[in-house]
Amino acid sequence: MERVRCDGSNICYSDQGKGEVIVLLHGFCGSAEYWEKVIPILSSDYRVIAPDLRGHGASEAPLGPYTIEQMADDVLGLLDTLEISECTMLGHSLGGYITLSFAQRYASRLKGFGLIHSTAYPDSEEARENRLKSVSRIQNEGITPFVDSFVPAIFAKATASASPQLLERAKEIGYKTPPQGAAGAALAMRERPDRRDVITATTLPVLLVAGEQDGLIPAERTFTSDKPNITQATISGAGHMSLFEAPERLAEVIKEFAQATVSINSHS
Repeated sequence: MERVRCDGSNICYSDQGKGEVIVLLHGFCGSAEYWEKVIPILSSDYRVIAPDLRGHGASEAPLGPYTIEQMADDVLGLLDTLEISECTMLGHSLGGYITLSFAQRYASRLKGFGLIHSTAYPDSEEARENRLKSVSRIQNEGITPFVDSFVPAIFAKATASASPQLLERAKEIGYKTPPQGAAGAALAMRERPDRRDVITATTLPVLLVAGEQDGLIPAERTFTSDKPNITQATISGAGHMSLFEAPERLAEVIKEFAQATVSINSHS
């Protein structure tokens, strides 16, 4: 992992492969390691950059609360440091919220963007309440009990019974999340606005990926628009974690989208 300084805190990142740049942003209580099965497939054709978001993995975890905009600015700082003028950005769950904030303010830096098991909708009142409960639990009990209950809920039930080792790996990654980082990011998600208009207004290519068995963010909350510039893909059998549950299929969907994005941009 490499390290850069963004907005006063250290951000660690993985940088693999050569060519057009794809940036992958992980979900809550994850890290760049969430993409460990996807990156090797993509990096044979692309330069793939995957940061540990603020408060996650090996990146610094300043005291929160954070904002989604601040986390998007960290990614901008990383791209500036690496002198990357344009990329295709894809975000999983929390990473999707950050991608939308980035697309809203820095569209000129994007060739295309996508949400993977994510949504442009804001939190419901119930979800906002649950964020506070999560923060309280993390602050009182630490990260381990939270991750132990969170991870099983984000995989398809069939995956949990057939491939328990995948859940164990996701937990291992989650345990490395500093408690104050998880709390800061949970509060950032709680305050995020409705960004459906970012998807409906953009002329950039957009990829929306849903898991057929996603119990956290169902497909109808991901597929908020079906304009011609939008590609929708449903990963069959996957829950909220296709990067673990069906990495080859997810990588194939990303590659197809990235190829189309490069082709569209070369003609415009």
